[in-house]
Amino acid sequence: MRPLLLLCLIFPSLLTAAPITEKSMWALERVAPPAVSPDGKAAVAAVTRFDLKEDKAITDLWWFATDGSEERVLTQAASNESAPAFSPDGKWLSFIAQRDDDKSPQLYALPLGGGEARRITSIPTGVSVAKWHGDSQRLVVLTRVWPGVSWADSATRIKERAESKMTAKMWDDAPVTYWDQFIDDRQAHLYEVSLAGGEPKALTLATKLELPRSLSDATSFDVNPKTGAIAFVADSDANHDKINLDVYLLGSDGTPSNLTSDNAASDNVPQWSPDGKKLAYARQTISGFYGDTRRLRVYDVASQSTVNLHAEWDRSADGLVWKADSSGLFGAIDDAGTVRVYELPMKGKPRRVTDGSNVGGLALSANGKVLVGLRESYIEPPTLVRVDARNGETTTLGTRNKDALAAIEFGTYESVTYEGANGVPIQMWVNYPPGFDKTKRYPAFLLLHGGPHNGITNAFSFRWNAQVFAARGYVTAWHNFHGSSGFGQAFTDSINPNQDILPYQDTIKAAEWLAAQPFIDKDRMVAGGGSYGGYLASILLGREHPFKALIAHAAVYNWFTQIGSDFGFTDSRFPEFWEDPTIFQRSSPHFGAGNFKTPTLVIHGQLDYRVPVNHGIELYHTLKKRNVPTRLIYYPNENHWILKPQNSIFWYEEVHKWIEKYAAPGAK
Repeated sequence: MRPLLLLCLIFPSLLTAAPITEKSMWALERVAPPAVSPDGKAAVAAVTRFDLKEDKAITDLWWFATDGSEERVLTQAASNESAPAFSPDGKWLSFIAQRDDDKSPQLYALPLGGGEARRITSIPTGVSVAKWHGDSQRLVVLTRVWPGVSWADSATRIKERAESKMTAKMWDDAPVTYWDQFIDDRQAHLYEVSLAGGEPKALTLATKLELPRSLSDATSFDVNPKTGAIAFVADSDANHDKINLDVYLLGSDGTPSNLTSDNAASDNVPQWSPDGKKLAYARQTISGFYGDTRRLRVYDVASQSTVNLHAEWDRSADGLVWKADSSGLFGAIDDAGTVRVYELPMKGKPRRVTDGSNVGGLALSANGKVLVGLRESYIEPPTLVRVDARNGETTTLGTRNKDALAAIEFGTYESVTYEGANGVPIQMWVNYPPGFDKTKRYPAFLLLHGGPHNGITNAFSFRWNAQVFAARGYVTAWHNFHGSSGFGQAFTDSINPNQDILPYQDTIKAAEWLAAQPFIDKDRMVAGGGSYGGYLASILLGREHPFKALIAHAAVYNWFTQIGSDFGFTDSRFPEFWEDPTIFQRSSPHFGAGNFKTPTLVIHGQLDYRVPVNHGIELYHTLKKRNVPTRLIYYPNENHWILKPQNSIFWYEEVHKWIEKYAAPGAK
C-alpha cells in the first residue's frame, strides 16, 4: 500500500535536537482556544505551563497581535485565568479566575485602556462561563445554585459541607456522576451581572428549567448581540432519566419557549448570528446515542421557521462560528482523520478551507477580517494561528513552544489505508522513529483509541503520545476502526450493539498490515489503549491475536457492571442487560477469561466514574488467577485519564518498561 501522506518537521537546530520524551512533552506549553478582538487586531488565549517539581499547572492570559508583531503576557497573578472574552466595544476583556480571598472562581474584567482587572461577581457557588451583552455593560454568567437559597445561606452551606465529618451524599435524580465528579443537588442557571456591579439578576431560575448539570459550558447558551435575547439548552426530562436536550428562547417577560420540541433527541450549541436575526444549533436525531451525527439547523426569528443546512452532508457540525455578515458559518469538522475548517454557507455546499494539520478552536473578529484558531499535528502541539479563509493558509502567531520544539527531533508520520472488516477501507496513522531506516526491522506498537465513537485525527496528544513511543524505537500506529467518528454515520453506527466484532477484526487486519511491511518485526508487536481502547485490549486477551503484550487502561472488563454504572451511554443502541443478556455475555471480555494468556499491564484510577475502578481490579485479579504475567498500576487521585504531571511521567515510564520487556525497542 503506497502512503497517502508523509510529513516531517525540520528545525534549524536539528544537530542539537533530541527525540521527544515524556518529560520534554510536559515542558511544552498548552495553548487554549482563543478570543479575538472585535477589530481583529489581537487574540487572547490562556496558556498553561507546568511546574514538574511542584506538580502543578500555571495558566496565564497572553496577548497576541494578529499581524504577528507582538506577544505579551496579560496576567501574572497567583491564580489561574481562563475563558477570555472581549466586550463588543473592545474596551474590556473578561475572564474567570479565583484570586486573593475568592472561595470559588469569579468573573473579572480587565480594562484594555489601562488599569488593573476588577472582580465583577462574588457568587458563593462560583462562575464557570460568561458572555457579553451587545451593550458591553452587562454579561450573562453560568453558575450552579440551590433554588430558593440566598447567596449568604449558600456560602454557609458550602462551608458546612466542606467542614462536616459526615461525608455521605444523597440523590433522587440521575445521573449521579460525571467522569470524575459526583453531581450534587445544585442546579445550573444563568444570571445577568452588570459591569458596574450590583446584585446578579436570575434569568432561568424561575423557568423551572435547568441547564444540563453535567454538560453546562460556553456552548450551553448564547446572548443575541442585537436584542439581548437568551438562547439556552435544558433537559426537557424533569426526572433526568432520559437525556433530551432542547433549545429554549427566553422571552422578555422571562417565559421560555421550546424551539425543538419536535425532536426526542438532543439539540445543543445555540449560537446567534451577528445580525441577531438567526439562531444556529446542532441537532441529533437518535435519542441516547452520543455518536449520532450533529446536523446544523438555523432558526429564523422573523419567520419563526427552521432550515436544515447541508442535510445531505455526512459530517457532524462542530466548532461553529458565524461569519460576520451572517451569510453562513465556519466549522472545525472531524473529517476522515483530520479536523478541517469548513465554510458552511446558508446557500450552497460546504467548502473545505484547510487540510493537512488539524485546525480547530476557531474565533472570528466582529468585522469578519480575521479568523484565528489552533493548528496541531502529531509533531506540533496546539499552536495559535491566523487562518486565511480564502485558501486555508495558516500563519503562526507568537513564539510559544518555539524553543522547546527546536530541541526535539520528531519522527515522520503518514496516513495509510488498509482493508479492514468486510473489505471496508480503514484509515490508520503511522508514526516512525527518528532516523527511521526502512531497510531495518522495528517493533510495532498498535494504539487502540477510546470512545469508541471518537476518531483519531492528526493531533498532538499528551496522553498516549504516538511520537513519544516512536522515539523509543517503535513504529506506532493508530487505526480508525469501525465505529470511529469522521467517516460518516453508517460507519460510526456500524458497531452497535455488537461493539466487540468489527473493531476486533479491524485490529487484527491492522496487525496483519503492519506484519506485512518489510520494516516490521512481526515477533515484536504489542498493543494497548484506554477506555474503549482498554476494552478492546481486554477483548484481544480472550481471542486470537499476534501481540506479545497488552496494556488495558481504564478498561471495561465486565459489561454487566458497566451497563449498570454508565448512565445514558448508548440507550437507544443497547437493550438493558435484563432484557437481552446474551449481547453482553458475548461481548463482555470477562467471559473470555479462560483464554487469557498474554502479559497485560492493567491501569486504573480510583476517581474514574466513567469506567469504575472495579473493572481494573477484576481484570487484574483474573489475570493473576490465570497465572498470566500482569501488573496493576492504581492511581488513588486520578480519574479516567492521568492528568497530573508526575503521575503522567510515571505512567509513560511504566508503559515503556512493560512493552520493552516483551518487545525490545529499536531497529535490528
